[in-house]
Amino acid sequence: MAKNGGACYLFLGPEIGKKQDAIADIRRDLERRFNAPPEETSFYAGETPVTVMAAVIRNGSLFAEGRLFFIKNAEAVQKKEDVELLASCMAAPRDGAVLILISEAVSLNRNLEKAVPREAKRIFWELFENEKAEWVSSFFRRGGYRISAGGVEAVLEMVENNTEALRRECSRLMFFAAAGRTAAETIEAEDVERWLSHTREESAFTLFSRIAAGDLEKSLETMRILLGAKEAPQAILAGLTWCFRKLRDYLSLGPAQRANDFELKKIGLSSVKVRRDYTAAAERYDSPGTDRCLSVIAEYDIRLRAGGVPLEGLLLDLFLCAIHGIALGRAAR
Repeated sequence: MAKNGGACYLFLGPEIGKKQDAIADIRRDLERRFNAPPEETSFYAGETPVTVMAAVIRNGSLFAEGRLFFIKNAEAVQKKEDVELLASCMAAPRDGAVLILISEAVSLNRNLEKAVPREAKRIFWELFENEKAEWVSSFFRRGGYRISAGGVEAVLEMVENNTEALRRECSRLMFFAAAGRTAAETIEAEDVERWLSHTREESAFTLFSRIAAGDLEKSLETMRILLGAKEAPQAILAGLTWCFRKLRDYLSLGPAQRANDFELKKIGLSSVKVRRDYTAAAERYDSPGTDRCLSVIAEYDIRLRAGGVPLEGLLLDLFLCAIHGIALGRAAR
């Protein structure tokens, strides 16, 4: 920590689990130092104005000496005046305050990075290919279970390549294993596929997988499941916006770069399954088509806000038909 008792960190890169472990260490350090859990505040760059963030960060707290601030999606802070204001907060945090800028990108605005010591910047990379299988095998061994090589491969095919997602899904697998077999039995690939498929929650990202595959029927079914689970339509569209922006990044890579593991990791595409989705999507949508999809998402976001709840289902069905139609239009050219 800084001499005044405050500190600022940049936690960058795509690996979520290791970031959370590092944050937990800082949280414990603050709790030991002040004999109480820190007060925590989260901001999302692009949603909360930097002026509001700065006002909250600079003000003291009546209730806690230790304070932990998170600025997520920090790569979105780009305006000159926002960068200067945030950098001034980063350079001189209040006593007992820790500010952590979080981003999946591997770098931020240069002036933000200059506001902290080099050792306060950490890039959390996802596991390398030769590390992932050992991580999964070791996780099951520590839990008292055995998993075959095919089972490990199935896990890595079906789960995002970050330790938080792997930890969550492997814990779920062990729960099902405990209910249906003894620890002496080996978990096989078919067990992984059955249990993970059975428990998989639908999200905007699984919806994008259906769109990438060109399956309109499955897309409509996934959308109904999401609405039935009370997922906000705007949140669904926000997730799809993120996916299509990521597709635009993928399309900007040349053929050699798309085959390069490092280049794909730089844009946040690490797991085999996720890469397969974007490869499939790239066969259906070119760069102009991707931009049209983003325009359609923005258009339907406005229409949904104007139409109200009664029209949500109909509008989202029309939306999916429009998105699939853009890909069909490309195929017809």
